[in-house]
Amino acid sequence: MLTIYNTLSKAKEVFKPLDGNKVRMYVCGMTVYDYCHLGHGRSMVAFDLVTRWLRKSGYELTYVRNITDIDDKIINRANENGESFDALTARMIDAMHEDERRLNILPPDQEPRATDHIAGMHAMIQTLIDKGYAYAPGNGDVYYRVGKFVGYGKLSRKKIEDLRIGARIEVDEAKQDPLDFVLWKGVKPGEPSWESPWGPGRPGWHIECSVMSTCCLGESFDIHGGGSDLEFPHHENEIAQSEAATGKQYANTWMHCGMIRINGEKMSKSLNNFFTIRDVLEKYHPEVVRYLLVASHYRSAINYSEDSLRDAKGALERFYHALRGLPRVAAKGGEEFVERFSVAMNDDFGTPEACAVLFDLVREINRLRDSDVEAAAGLAGRLRELGDVLGVLQLEADDFLRAGAEGKVDAAEVEGLIQARLQARADKNWAESDRIRDQLTAMGVVLEDSKGGTTWRLAD
Repeated sequence: MLTIYNTLSKAKEVFKPLDGNKVRMYVCGMTVYDYCHLGHGRSMVAFDLVTRWLRKSGYELTYVRNITDIDDKIINRANENGESFDALTARMIDAMHEDERRLNILPPDQEPRATDHIAGMHAMIQTLIDKGYAYAPGNGDVYYRVGKFVGYGKLSRKKIEDLRIGARIEVDEAKQDPLDFVLWKGVKPGEPSWESPWGPGRPGWHIECSVMSTCCLGESFDIHGGGSDLEFPHHENEIAQSEAATGKQYANTWMHCGMIRINGEKMSKSLNNFFTIRDVLEKYHPEVVRYLLVASHYRSAINYSEDSLRDAKGALERFYHALRGLPRVAAKGGEEFVERFSVAMNDDFGTPEACAVLFDLVREINRLRDSDVEAAAGLAGRLRELGDVLGVLQLEADDFLRAGAEGKVDAAEVEGLIQARLQARADKNWAESDRIRDQLTAMGVVLEDSKGGTTWRLAD
């Protein structure tokens, strides 16, 4: 029985889809004005994990993750670059998809872009105006009337009276209340714009997700996700807009993943303390980065450091060493590990406990590999099966363990020296055997002898 921590209720709840076995999930995606940083990767991997487990559990999932392809940051960056906003976003979307592929992130079922849903935004904004939840002051802008929505603050537990303290209206704004937020922005010189009933302009950020989610999944759906930094005001405003427009509960379950932190601060472009995904992948294998992101619980913060990445690499090396030398066969045996893994994942996607199960499974594989290869191979298949839920352990063991060897050593030379050493050992020429091992060690090659033969990898 799957339980999920619902940010709306601040409690774990038994998950019950609205429509039988069908699950509809919307996750706030990237604003594509720059390369994705590791914090974005955390969110993408977290909900990829949710996707994999829901499908593994037999649910029929429709996963929608949007792209914000128009906003202030995009316009400003395009102007800095001297290019059109759509040329910039096209490049950044391609780069985002490349990062996803490298991190073994499954593509969402639908990936709507804000600029393709302008007409739907006009329709929802007009509905809000007609119901008295929004107003057009006549300057080309349209604002949402926060004070009219009775449930405002129910997600973040913020109170309107507390939010008003210190809030103010900017000189160029025509708000009735400092808490009101923009639904449609009147055009400014040099900005891209679309025609609307209130004059040319472009959408506010919050209305984009309300329209894209309800267009793709309906007025009510099962799961809405995103980073914890989006809880307020973005997700709070989505609820206010959507529920005021439809009169229905917007999303049943709200999921928020924790942030990546650098020296205790959130990784973000505004703080200029971020590492892009491609920066990190220049130094570390993609599976190492992915394991770092899945080994911690999705709701917890991750402190990014070289040590944490080395720990992730060491964990994967231990897994792959257990797989090395065993034939690839279908998963067999180890049902107790499957049960424990499932219990962990069904408890709000408890990956730390799930990873602990994998380590226990590795110990059992290593215990059996010399005495019962068939049983060990079946459990190795089980390890790969469970690893696939986390998006790891699908490579050939040698390919992972020797990753980065290209350009550092000549694999053919290493294999030749290993064969020469094996011959020296067969001839009981221990001095020559030791000399060859020392030569390989000097080359940065670590040898591992077992009953199945001698394998090698690069030293850390």
